Amino acid sequence: MKRTNLIIGTRGSKLAMIYAKNVKNKLKKYFPNEIELKKILTTGDQKKDQRLSKIGGKGLFSSQIEKDLLNKNIDIAVHALKDMPTIETENLLTNNFLKRNSPNEILISKNKVKFEDLQTNSVVGTSSYRREYQLKKKRPDLKYKLIRGNVDTRIKKLEKGEYDAILLSKAGIDALQLEHKISQEFSIDELIPCAGQGIIAIQCREDDNEIKKLLENINDEDSRIVANAEREVLKVLEGDCDTAVGVFAKINGEYVDLVTELFSTDGEKRYYLKESVEREKIKITSRYIGEKLKLESKGSYKN
Repeated sequence: MKRTNLIIGTRGSKLAMIYAKNVKNKLKKYFPNEIELKKILTTGDQKKDQRLSKIGGKGLFSSQIEKDLLNKNIDIAVHALKDMPTIETENLLTNNFLKRNSPNEILISKNKVKFEDLQTNSVVGTSSYRREYQLKKKRPDLKYKLIRGNVDTRIKKLEKGEYDAILLSKAGIDALQLEHKISQEFSIDELIPCAGQGIIAIQCREDDNEIKKLLENINDEDSRIVANAEREVLKVLEGDCDTAVGVFAKINGEYVDLVTELFSTDGEKRYYLKESVEREKIKITSRYIGEKLKLESKGSYKN
């Protein structure tokens, strides 16, 4: 490779830096020269008191980083896949992924109280309608309140008494070595995660063949298959931050198991589909499931 150095762009949060360093360490085996990490402040990190959908959607976590990538200020961008918009930005490519971390959801609560044991009217913090509606189906007697900010900030809000419990992704808790804080872990059957949860995505310029070839060395093919399958469902649904949809794909030998659920705008109705297909048919099946969910929920949810 002709380059004398590589610049990786990432959000500046502690968790984002851990993910970027992971990518950097893997690339060191294939790129012997200097690899620099560049922190990029995103609008999503600056505005932490409103739902993302109210201030511009998921792109608030990626648009500034992508701008630096397009302007060649960085060579590679590292993102949490779940925070990326479904539709790829023109002239950029997201087709390389690290091995998936845990996709599960976890609960952190005062005194390690389990979800089913929380007192009536306890306040549960969550950042998405999906999580809120999933939990409401189990415990409609609890109060669900928006919570945003990085993991440390959310835990501090819990400890200050603003919430009785908060829901987070296990992948972030594991990376920050905060497993001791976990009160309860939910299985995929209990809470279906959002598309891409637990997957680190690596983005580059579409015409940068050198970088594309380099990134193939650290790509996890199973993660690529499931990431693309889950995102394909979202593309069909035209899903955004307000779309309460859970999508999870898992490699099962030569097959891919895909489970999906979609809630109506008010969270009252739930549409659920599950399929198991050969790997080579997963893209078609993902689109089919997306179309079926869209048809079944017609009039119940807004896209």
